[in-house]
Amino acid sequence: MNVRVARGAWARGCGAWNFPRPPPGAVDVAELLRDAAVEEPRAAAARRLPGQCSVLLFPGQGSQVVGMGRGLLRYPRVRELYAAARRVLGYDLLELSLRGPQEALDRTAHCQPAVFVASLAAVEKLHHLQPAVIENCVAAAGFSVGEFAALVFAGAMEFSEGLYAVKVRAEAMQEASEAAPSGMLSVLGRPQSKFSFACLEAREHCKAAGIESPVCEVANYLFPDCRVISGHLEALQFLQKNSSKYHFRRTKMLPVSGAFHTRLMEPAMEPLAQVLKAIDVKKPLVSVHSNVNGNKYMHPKHIQKLLVQQVVSPVKWEQTMHAIYERRKGTEFPRTFEVGPGKQLGTILKNCNLQAWKAYSPVEAMEAEDTDQDL
Repeated sequence: MNVRVARGAWARGCGAWNFPRPPPGAVDVAELLRDAAVEEPRAAAARRLPGQCSVLLFPGQGSQVVGMGRGLLRYPRVRELYAAARRVLGYDLLELSLRGPQEALDRTAHCQPAVFVASLAAVEKLHHLQPAVIENCVAAAGFSVGEFAALVFAGAMEFSEGLYAVKVRAEAMQEASEAAPSGMLSVLGRPQSKFSFACLEAREHCKAAGIESPVCEVANYLFPDCRVISGHLEALQFLQKNSSKYHFRRTKMLPVSGAFHTRLMEPAMEPLAQVLKAIDVKKPLVSVHSNVNGNKYMHPKHIQKLLVQQVVSPVKWEQTMHAIYERRKGTEFPRTFEVGPGKQLGTILKNCNLQAWKAYSPVEAMEAEDTDQDL
């Protein structure tokens, strides 16, 4: 099968979990990438010049918005992806994504599966419009739950398996977030900002207010001087009130329900670990970088271990961007595509590496546009 005309889909089933079978004619992304890998070496080398390679970035929770997916429905098998998702989840994810309400879509239990499916549907659109981008992909990374979509794209797990793991993860994180008033605060700082010291003082404030074992720590490293801090709401409110003391330029509460990527999410670890043990995780066919350390996954066991650890560990996205785009001076950067709702990862890339960002394009997931061919 020639990968240039092969049709991509990520809806293969898993008998062990009684997941839905793939739609008729569906082709696993792993098959697409294997076919690309066995072409003539000389042709492959010519195709993989640095400027012709591509990197795919998958967004995470917080990028969800009512209407996402509407611009993807006219591409092959996107509706079938959503039909498969309905069988796995037990509710109509497409209806929720298209019509909301936003409050329901924002619930952790809903938005993580919604972003996961919309991102892989965006890959389907990208493959339809520019199959060479999929052929020439050399690396992928996903922000938090986006890492599951990146791994499915790279053939490390199948669509239904990945979605089921996301479902369990999201529901467990939703339950953990309801155990204590907590959240996440985006902080744009200055070079003199002391994030760790600010978190320390916020924890001391919480202790004085009677909160036992308060949590307040950096949960996301986005780009220089920009962090997301997770913890008890009392701690985050303290940071907002005292932002000038810590040289914070701007703070904003994120539309999430809990202190993700901190120890407050520990109750979510075991349910996710049990699901991942039952999944046949394979070595990715393209490089996928872990949120935990920014490094490429080298072995399936690492994937199972680090995906669980990721729930309570900070997302090292800034470090991941450096790992993906580090290159000798004068070497071209790959084309980068953000596949999924929003353009937040593009904004972060611009602040991490301006030269790499110049070759960035988002894959629009909202209303279909006449400019789609110009991706």
